[in-house]
Amino acid sequence: MQILINQHPVTLAASATVADALAQWNAQPPYAVALNTRFVPKSQYASQSLQDGDALEIIAPVTGG
Repeated sequence: MQILINQHPVTLAASATVADALAQWNAQPPYAVALNTRFVPKSQYASQSLQDGDALEIIAPVTGG
């Protein structure tokens, strides 16, 4: 299946979850995740299924002033 991660096309297995996408993207904590503009709690990464055409945003905190 094809999804977007941070606006970049990515191919994943048909049964992929948010956790699978994060592993393939090699996301390094800390970060927050939004699926189709909805926040996904960390406790749901492994159970949240993805669908073809979904948009996943991996958002890292910005520090400084």
